[in-house]
Amino acid sequence: MGFFSDLFGRTDNSQLTEVLKNGAFLVDVRTPAEFSAGSVEGAVNIPLDSVPSELSKFKGKKSIVVFCRSGSRSGQAKRMLEQNGFHDVINGGSWQQVNQAIHQNQQR
Repeated sequence: MGFFSDLFGRTDNSQLTEVLKNGAFLVDVRTPAEFSAGSVEGAVNIPLDSVPSELSKFKGKKSIVVFCRSGSRSGQAKRMLEQNGFHDVINGGSWQQVNQAIHQNQQR
């Protein structure tokens, strides 16, 4: 079941909420054009096809939240990162889902 939930962007919202509260590294894996049209405040743009060559940017991060338009590319990014030794990676799904979770945290 984990493979399909990663693939289709379902995420454990309580886990997402917790890492967002603790200052997770937010990574939008969409294209630069998609990113410039709107994203999550504080997120960095590392397009999916650049993730393997940008692994150094992930080093030392306590927790990482990857997201995209639907959760598909972020599922792929999560798998890439895990295959390269990063363990605290969450597929946040769509950037709107991550944005909503951040705003819900701020209201608490």
